[in-house]
Amino acid sequence: MRLLSPLTLAFLTLVGSTQAQYFSKGWTPGQAVHSDAPTASFASAPSQPTENPVTPTTPSKPFSFSNLFDISNILTSEPAVALFNKFGVNITDKVQTVLQQQLWDNRVTLITDDNYNDLVVNEPMTAEEEKDRVWLLVISVTAAKQEGISKYLDGVFDSAYNQTQIVGDLPNVKWGRIDYLNVTYITTKWGIWQAPYLVVATERGQKLRFYRPQHLRLTEEAIREFLAVEGWKDSPVWATSFSPGGNREWIMDFQAKWFTFFYDWLVLVPKWLLVLASGSLASVLISFMHKSPPATPAPVAKTAAKPITSVPPTSATPAKSGKAKPASKAVTPAPATDSEREASAAPTKRTSTRQRKAAKH
Repeated sequence: MRLLSPLTLAFLTLVGSTQAQYFSKGWTPGQAVHSDAPTASFASAPSQPTENPVTPTTPSKPFSFSNLFDISNILTSEPAVALFNKFGVNITDKVQTVLQQQLWDNRVTLITDDNYNDLVVNEPMTAEEEKDRVWLLVISVTAAKQEGISKYLDGVFDSAYNQTQIVGDLPNVKWGRIDYLNVTYITTKWGIWQAPYLVVATERGQKLRFYRPQHLRLTEEAIREFLAVEGWKDSPVWATSFSPGGNREWIMDFQAKWFTFFYDWLVLVPKWLLVLASGSLASVLISFMHKSPPATPAPVAKTAAKPITSVPPTSATPAKSGKAKPASKAVTPAPATDSEREASAAPTKRTSTRQRKAAKH
């Protein structure tokens, strides 16, 4: 059809005017050539909600029975928080304040069973750095809230470390801390059964020197001087058959692995249950060890029987009556005298019938 309706013509005119702004006029003579095409910026359209949105998941912590009875978890639970709020106490902030209290300087490397090999044994360094590398480790029990020599040693250790960072000396020395209560493999392999201790580890932990606090001057300047002049070289290295590199080192390693295995299972049990079980077991053992032996009947005393000796025959007189009187009591024969024994031992002389009759008359 040559003739278009007015409505159709108006529609085509509107479409053409709309599309015209998107067409370029083209290149004209004398116009600079654009080397780069203009880039258009696009606003990101709002994402449409999907039927099954994927929510980010956080790694779940391993289940532990001790977490159920953790005092911090109990105090920060909803019923406990509501109860304390009635008394005007913000228990959540107080618990967080207590938990955030720093026992040690966080800049000091915390050595554990998991990172010891990566940080000390397999530390990436050159041959010159390996020759000069020194690890100063403090084995502490301050986490157990013990107000003693361990806390004082931690304070001196952190002060010496802080002064070293300010001065910038001792570049070959690295500082580390071992929490005795949370590290099992290392302390067992080193044969350490009490704390605190200072340890100087060299040659990737193959040479160890141990120091008790009473063997050192526990001051910041003394520890820094001890490291600066390499005073640890005057101390003997732990070199026995059980030390690192010894022919019986495998025994310490085997023992440390089994102790760590038991500890990892033991920490899953609540502490109050351990105290209850250990107390009950100790009570049973003590009562068993102090149990009196069963009463046995007293043995019957046996009287030694008196020897019965034979009485020598004597001349018997004829009984006047043929009836013999019954013996009213049993008569125990008396022991024979020496003269009677001699008479019984002597042979008796035989007499004839005539002689016996003569003796009667």
